Amino acid sequence: MEIRRAVVDDAAEIARVHTLTWQAAYEHVFGADRLASIDVGRREAGWARVIADGEAVYVAVEAGRILAFVSTGPARDQAGLGELYTIYALPEAWGSGAGPALMSVAKRQLLADGWTEAILWVVEGNPRARRFYEREGWSADGGRKQEAFLGVDVVEVRYRIRLV
Repeated sequence: MEIRRAVVDDAAEIARVHTLTWQAAYEHVFGADRLASIDVGRREAGWARVIADGEAVYVAVEAGRILAFVSTGPARDQAGLGELYTIYALPEAWGSGAGPALMSVAKRQLLADGWTEAILWVVEGNPRARRFYEREGWSADGGRKQEAFLGVDVVEVRYRIRLV
């Protein structure tokens, strides 16, 4: 498996991974019908813009196919912290090592960007992701917020990690 920085031409595959992962991981939260309505083209345009703007996005590639991706940057709601924005892997890549490999790259990128501490937000009802973050050294810090996704109000919890 190769881990590399994403390029704009990866946007379609990243959007596909993003969508398929949501459909597998969040069916119990949003329902299959809502998840089927995700606009992959809109996600592709968003990822193309993010990558073109220079956001740190990395992909895990095997046999020429993107299996997973991660993105990081400055925290959106807390000054002085980095943030793990996304980390998603195709269901068939769960347990393959792609997630830990991308998490390692993400932590190094956050440090290289000057952050000594970082946060992430995860849907409270996503126990698989929460266990993964905890195995990777992240801890829930008590932060909570409610966001609407696909017309459903969802509680997210904040995790934090010290990078140095």
